Amino acid sequence: MKTKLSIAITALLLTVLQAVSYAQSNNVIKGKLVDSLTTEPLAYATIRLASQSASKIDKGALADKKGSFQFLGIKEDKYVIKIEYIGYKTKYIEVSYGQLSTSLDLGAISLVPVSQLIESITVSSAKAQVVSTLEKQVFKSEQFEIAKGGTATDVIRNIPSVTINAEGEISLRGAKGFLILINGKPTQIDAATILAQIPANTIEKIELITAPSAKYDADGKAGILNVVTQKGTAEGLSITSNWQYGLPRLESYYNLKEPRRYGADISANYRKGKWDIATAFNYLKNDIAGQRVGDANTTINQVITRFPSAGERSLQRDNYGFRASAIYTFSKTDELTAGIYIGTKHQYRRADIFYNNSKVNLQNNQLISTTNYYNPNLVYKAGSFKVYNLDYTHKFKDASQITVSGLYEDALIDGYTQNQNLKTNNWADTLQATYNTGSNPLKALRLKIDYEKRIGIGKLAVGYQYRTQNQDGIFWYFEKNGNNQAFQVNPAFSAKVEVNNRIHGVYSQYTGSIKKLDFAFGLRYENAFREFIDAKTNNNILKLNNLFPSINLLYHLQNEWNLKLGYSRRVQRSTNNELNPYPEREHSETLEQGDPRIKPEFIGVYEVGLNKDFGKTAFYWNAYAQDITDIVNRVNSVYNDTILNRIYTNAGNARLIGSEIGLTVSPFKKLKIFVGGNVYQLKIAGGLFDNAVAVNSSGLVYTINTNINYQLSKTLNAQFNLSYLSARNTAQGEDSRFYQPNFSVKKTFLDQKLALTFQWQNAALGNMEVNQQRITTFGKDFYTTTNYIQERNILLINVSYIINKTEKKTKLPVSEFGEREF
Repeated sequence: MKTKLSIAITALLLTVLQAVSYAQSNNVIKGKLVDSLTTEPLAYATIRLASQSASKIDKGALADKKGSFQFLGIKEDKYVIKIEYIGYKTKYIEVSYGQLSTSLDLGAISLVPVSQLIESITVSSAKAQVVSTLEKQVFKSEQFEIAKGGTATDVIRNIPSVTINAEGEISLRGAKGFLILINGKPTQIDAATILAQIPANTIEKIELITAPSAKYDADGKAGILNVVTQKGTAEGLSITSNWQYGLPRLESYYNLKEPRRYGADISANYRKGKWDIATAFNYLKNDIAGQRVGDANTTINQVITRFPSAGERSLQRDNYGFRASAIYTFSKTDELTAGIYIGTKHQYRRADIFYNNSKVNLQNNQLISTTNYYNPNLVYKAGSFKVYNLDYTHKFKDASQITVSGLYEDALIDGYTQNQNLKTNNWADTLQATYNTGSNPLKALRLKIDYEKRIGIGKLAVGYQYRTQNQDGIFWYFEKNGNNQAFQVNPAFSAKVEVNNRIHGVYSQYTGSIKKLDFAFGLRYENAFREFIDAKTNNNILKLNNLFPSINLLYHLQNEWNLKLGYSRRVQRSTNNELNPYPEREHSETLEQGDPRIKPEFIGVYEVGLNKDFGKTAFYWNAYAQDITDIVNRVNSVYNDTILNRIYTNAGNARLIGSEIGLTVSPFKKLKIFVGGNVYQLKIAGGLFDNAVAVNSSGLVYTINTNINYQLSKTLNAQFNLSYLSARNTAQGEDSRFYQPNFSVKKTFLDQKLALTFQWQNAALGNMEVNQQRITTFGKDFYTTTNYIQERNILLINVSYIINKTEKKTKLPVSEFGEREF
C-alpha cells in the first residue's frame, strides 16, 4: 500500500514540476479551431504536434470548450500539426518555430465538415444553409425569410420531411411525435405549442436528428428537432428588435370578428468580464379567419341520421413571454447558469355552425324527420408558465467535464368549451346547451448530471436523469335542455383526476473515429412509472423498464461521398389530455375523451443515407423505416344518433418505410434553389375498442418542399417557397392534400442593420385551394368528412433592427412540461 502511495506521489510531483517548467517557458504554439461554415468554435478536438527532425518530439492536446489549444515548451524545429474532429476533415498544418519567436499564434483554424451541403460559390459570402454531420442535418433559418415576424412553426414548415396540416398538427417523416430541444436542452413540450411560442426572428438554425443517440431523452418516435437561438455579442451590448404588422384581410370569411395580426420581440445580450446576461421579450397577436364545411351521418337500428353543417371556423390567439438568463464564469474551469421564463398564452377557437339534420328509415327509405339549428361554439384555452433553471459545469485538468442541471416548473392550464344549440329562426330559443370547464395546475422537476471524458480514440459520455411531473385536474360538465332551465352538473362526465409521472434514466455513449469511419455507440436505460387517479375508478398504474440502444456510423467513401447508417429505439408517451377519460363536448356533434389505459408507443428507427457536395450542386438521400408498437390514433365511434365519440386509443402496430432527398442548386451567382422531397408508405394493422373493430390501413404519402432565393442586389432579396403534403391515410380514413405557397421581398439599409420585409403568405392565384384540408373518417355505422378552409392571401410587413454583431449563443429557458399539456 505504501509503495503504491509513493509511486502516486512521485508521479504527481513529476507532473507538477513539468507543468511549472512549461509555465516558466514562454515558448508556445497556439490556435483556435472553428467550423469553416458557421465560424462556431469546435470544442475538444484532438491535436497532435510532431517534429520533422530526428528528435521525434510528439505532443498531444485537446481543444477546450472554446476551441482553443496550445503547446508549451516548444524548441526550434519544423513541426506538423494534425487536427482531428468527428464529422470534419482531418487537417495538417506545417509550421516552423524559430528561437526569435517566443509565441506562435496560428489564429482561427477552419475545419471543413465532411459533408457540407452548400454550393461552393455562395451569394454575398452567405453562410451554409444546409449542413450534414454524423448525427444531424442543420438548416439555417435565414434561408426562410417568409418566416420573419412569425414563430418557429413558420420556420420548420419549410424543412423537408416536416409537414403541418390545417389543424396545426406537426409531423416529421409522417409521425406526429418528436422531441423538441431548445439549444440542446430536452423538453417534454407538445411540439405545436412550444414552436408557436418561439419568435422566428430569434432562431439561428434548426437541427434535425432522425436517429438520436442514447445521450438524448428516449422520447419522440420520429426523432428530434433542436431549435438553436441567435447569438449574443462577444463583448459589450447587443440588441435585436423586430416589429410585425398584418394588413387587413383581402377576403371575407363572414366571421364574427375581424382577424388582427401584429407583434414585436426584442432581445438583448450584455457580456463583460465574467458575466453574460441575456433577456428577451415577445408578444404576438396572430388571428386567422376561416370556415368549416362538413357532412356526417350515423346509422342506428336501420335509421340513418344525416347532419351536414357549415359556418365559421376561426382562431383568435395571442401569447407573450419574458426570458432571462445569466452566466457567470468563475474561472476557465467553472461556469454557472441561471434562467427564468414567464409566459402566458390565450386562444379562442370559434366554430359557429349551422346544421341541417334529417332522419331516414333505411328499410322503406321514408323520411322520418328534419331539424335545423344553429350551434355557436367557443373553445377557450389559457396557459401560464413559470420556469426556473440552474446549471453548473466544471472542467477538469484532463479536459473531462461534469455538468449538473436542475429545472422546476409551475404552470396552470385552464379553459372552457361552450356549446349552444339554438333554433335557426329564433336564436333566443335554446334547444340544448353544454358548458365544460377544466383547470389543471402542474408542477414538474428535472435533475440531470452528465460526465464526459476523452478515452482512446474517442469520447465517453455517461449520465443520470430524474424527472417527475404531477398534475391535478378538475373537470366539470354542465348541461341543460330548453329555455329557462338551470345548468345541471352531469356527474358521469365530471371528475377530479390526478396524473403522476416519474422517470429514472441512465446512459453511456462512446463516440470516436477510426480512419475513414466516425461512430457513436450508446445504451440508455429508463425506469418509468405512471399513475392515473380519480374518485370513480381504481387507480391505473403503469410500470416500465426499457433499454434504448443506438448506433450511428458515417463512412467517408471516395470522391467525397459519405455513407451514413443509424439505428435508434424510441418511445412516445401520451399526454395527460390523452389519458383523461371524462368527455368534453368539443362540438355539437363531437365528444372528445382519452383513455387512462393507453400504452406508450415503442419505435425502432432504421436509417441509411448518402450525401455529396458537387460544388454548385449539393445532394443528400436517406432511406428509413419505423417499426411502431401500439400506435396511438384519435378515432371515432357512435355515441348517439347525432354525436360521435372521439377517443384517443392504441390502434395496433404500424410500419413506416420511406425515402427523402434534398438538392441544392445554384445555376448562377444570384440564384439559389433548394428542393426537398419525402415519400413513405404507412401500414397500420390492429384493432380498436378491445379489438371490436379491425384496422387494416395502408397508403402512400409524399411531401415536397421548395425554396427559391434570388439576390436582386446587395440589399434586395426575393424568395418563394412551397410546402405540399399529399393525401394521408389514418386508422379510420384519410386526410386530404394540403399546400401553402409563400412569397417574400427583403430590403436592407444602414449596412444591413435595418431590414424591411414584405410577406405574402398562403398565396392563392385564382381559385387555388390553398390552406385548406379535408379530414374524413368512417366505420360500419358512421361517416364524417370536414373541410377546414383557412385564410389565404395574408399580407404582412416586418421591420428588424440590430445593434452590434451577434456571435454567441444565448441560453434562454423555455417551458419544460406545462406547454405540452396546453
